[in-house]
Order: sequence, then structure tokens, then C-alpha cells
Amino acid sequence: MYIALLAAALLVGTLLAVQASVNLQLNRAVGTPYGASTLQLTVAAVLLAVLAAATGSLGALQGLSDVTWWHLLGGLASPLYITSGILLIPRLGALTTVGLWVTGQMIASLVLDLGGLIGVKQVPVNALIVLGAALVLVGISVIVRSINQTAKVGPGTAVASDARPALSTQLGWLVLGVVAGGVLPVQGAVNALLRHELGAPLTVATISFVVAVIAIALVLGVLVASKKTPKPKFGTLREMPWWGWLGGACAATYVTVTFLLIPEIGAATTVAFTVAGQQLASVVIDQYGLFRLPRRPLTGARIAGVALLLIGSVLVQVAK
Repeated sequence: MYIALLAAALLVGTLLAVQASVNLQLNRAVGTPYGASTLQLTVAAVLLAVLAAATGSLGALQGLSDVTWWHLLGGLASPLYITSGILLIPRLGALTTVGLWVTGQMIASLVLDLGGLIGVKQVPVNALIVLGAALVLVGISVIVRSINQTAKVGPGTAVASDARPALSTQLGWLVLGVVAGGVLPVQGAVNALLRHELGAPLTVATISFVVAVIAIALVLGVLVASKKTPKPKFGTLREMPWWGWLGGACAATYVTVTFLLIPEIGAATTVAFTVAGQQLASVVIDQYGLFRLPRRPLTGARIAGVALLLIGSVLVQVAK
């Protein structure tokens, strides 16, 4: 049974990489990343609400009046994370994007753990944590250095070629990837506080995604009104491949399964295996140009970077 739970953690980790990749098709159909994020988050919120209703968990909403107000804001991280994937994967590839997310997750989780912040139990620094963090930073550095290598472009991709600007001009995109990954542990810590108050994981997940939908819808409205992004197109959704809708289902499944896994195998093990799943899936997506993405074949440097990232991530989680 324990092996099955570990396999489940690995599998749901792969869903994060798949989610980010298929969302690009939603973006192409809708014509704006903010509109695509709004649709994806809405799908996830509806699926979780239906699941919560089916299991009788929505009764926990009666306790909302007694919760601390900012414990309801964990969902604000989701729009940033999802939109960053739509923006970054065509530019950097799935492997690099996921690597940046993992690096951000590691940095933010260490800050929370070492500082005992937002209700997280404080963890003393030790040699394994330092070594693991160093390996993650070296690993992502190796991966990032390889992103300017020439790649074959697959059919139907959102970019016409893999010619990208020099690495020095990509700093903003790299920072976005790290920040987008960094908000996930913060979201998890805030949602954990809300779960402690409401006692219903599915209800907490539903609240988180509803807040996310409201936030990204407001951003979309402001950007459309100020002509910073085009109005979403919905007629073209009929032309999108069926798997373009899977992003919301992936997000809802990931949230539900991780809520169930953490009490069974522990938070550190869950994070370590989901991170491994993210990396392995992103390697396959890049290597074969899945989901109509450009092919970015593996090189020795990229393999070494992924290995260092995985080893470092596992060491950090085990050391906690």
C-alpha cells in the first residue's frame, strides 16, 4: 500500500507539468493568457465544488464567519502560477520552466521552515538542507544555461521558431518562474491554516480555487479595459483539441490527491515525489514535443541539471 501511495504522489506530480503544457492550447484558442487562466481555474473550481458536494464536505462553509480573513487568500497564488506556465513554456521549454518552479518552491519552503512562518513548524538548519539547496541551485543553473540551444519546432506550436533573445534579456522570465514556484509553498501553508479551522480538505480546495477565479477574472477585466490584453475569444474553443481542457482536471486532481497523501506518507515525502514527477514529465514533454510544443532534445548538460535538481530537492525534503 505504501508503494502505491508513493506512486500516486509521483503520478500527480506529472500532472502539474501536463497541466502547464496543455494550457497553451487553451491560450491559443482564447487569445489571451489571462482569459485562458480564468477558464482553467473555473473548470478546476467547478470540479472541486462538485466533488465536495458529493462527499458532503460543503457543510464546512458554515464555519467561514469564524476563520481569520487572510486564511482565505491562499488561492491568490494559483493565477500567478498558471499564467506563468502559459507565458514561460513557449519561451523556455517545459523542463526549464518546471525547473524554475521547483527552485522557487525549494527557496520558499526553506524560508517558511527555517523561519517557522505562517504556521509552519520551525526546522533547524543542518548540513543536508544546505547541501540539497546548493545542488538545486547548481542544477537549475545548468538547465538555464542550456535553454539557448537550438531545438526542433513541432507542428502546431505557439512559436514559429526557437530563436530566442540572449540569456541576459531573459532575466525577467527567469525571475517570474522562480517567483511563481515560490508562491506554491506559501499557498500550501495558508491553506493548511484554513483546513485547521474548517476541517474539510475538499472545501478548502474549493475555496482556494474560487478565490483564484475571482482574482484572475478581476485582472482580466482590468487588462481588457485598459487594452493591455485582447478580449477573450470563445468561438474558437470548438477548434481546440479535447485535451486542451485537461488543465483544470489536472489541477483539481493534484489538489485533492495531495491533501489525501500528506496525512498518509508525510508532507516531505509527498513534496519530494511530486517534484520528481514534475521533472520527469517535463523531460518527456520536451524530448518528444508533446502537446504540440517545440522539441527540445535532452543533452548531457540538461540531464545533469535535472539529476542535480532532483537529488537536491529530495535531500531538502528528507533533511526536514
